[in-house]
Parts: sequence; C-alpha cells; structure tokens
Amino acid sequence: MHSGVVASRSADPRDSRESPRESRNGSTPHLDAVSLAIIEQLQEDGRRPYAAIGKAVGLSEAAVRQRVQKLLDQGVMQIVAVTDPLTVGFRRQAMVGIHVEGDVESVADELTVMAECEYVVMTAGSFDLMVEIVCEDDDHLLEVINRRIRAIPGVRSTESFVYLKLKKQTYMWGTR
Repeated sequence: MHSGVVASRSADPRDSRESPRESRNGSTPHLDAVSLAIIEQLQEDGRRPYAAIGKAVGLSEAAVRQRVQKLLDQGVMQIVAVTDPLTVGFRRQAMVGIHVEGDVESVADELTVMAECEYVVMTAGSFDLMVEIVCEDDDHLLEVINRRIRAIPGVRSTESFVYLKLKKQTYMWGTR
C-alpha cells in the first residue's frame, strides 16, 4: 500500500466527479506556485509532515495546514491510501469501453454511483465512456457488467478488457 495525493479529482470518490479544472462551485481555482509546490510534496509522500512541507516551500506549518485544507475543500486534490486491489480482496479488475445511444452524461452519472466503478471518463474515440471496475471475482464482474451496466438506459454495447496483472499505478504527474 502506498499513500498519495491525487490532484485535480473530487475529494469524495462517490461524487459526480467534476471537471478536473473546475472547483465545486464551477470556477477554476487559482493555484499559485506555493500551492503547486505543496501538491508536489504530497504527491511524493502523502504522509509528509506539514512542518517538512513548510520548510521545503517556505511557509509555516500552520500556513501549510491551511493551504492543504483549502485545496481539499476546493476539490483540487484528495489524500488517499492507494492499495493493490489484489491484496485487499479484489481479485478482478477490468476496463470497460461503453458505446452509448443518446445522452452520454446521463449514463456517466449512473456509473459514478456504482461503488465498483472507480474511474469513469467520457472519451472521444472508439468508445463514448471508459470505466475502470474493481470486483471481488469474475462472478462479481459479470454481475456488474451484465446486470447493472448493460441495464442502464442508453448503453448500446460494452467491451471488457480484463486486467491480468497490474504493472504500474502512480499519481506522480506533478503540476503545471
């Protein structure tokens, strides 16, 4: 298990997953160089003490604490423990490509409330949506795809890409 900061994602993984560049109120949060440096420090180690971050970015521990809370409140980032799903009882992962007839956003909204759907993105290309699913086993994956995803109004077809082995999963893309 490793702890990390996921920048530009909603603080609650069950919310509607706003656009990465918009805060909860719909505006784009202003991120100065210090806030970006704090994010990068936390991406390296999500458990890094505020005092150590303050030393690295030139702020007091209290100022770092306030800035981190503001970044969390704005939905700019979240601090999470990132696990290897296999080690915590989830034996099957898959990426599912979905073709939609009609409103893609309404289908995406339905998917975001499913606990098994860890990542939902609208795409331009072969699929209208790509969804990462984490399940306990193959029976669970079949139930999610066949009985729940395919039952959503507007879902025309799905194509599943079952993960055989997780080779890399990082959140170290830094900031811009």
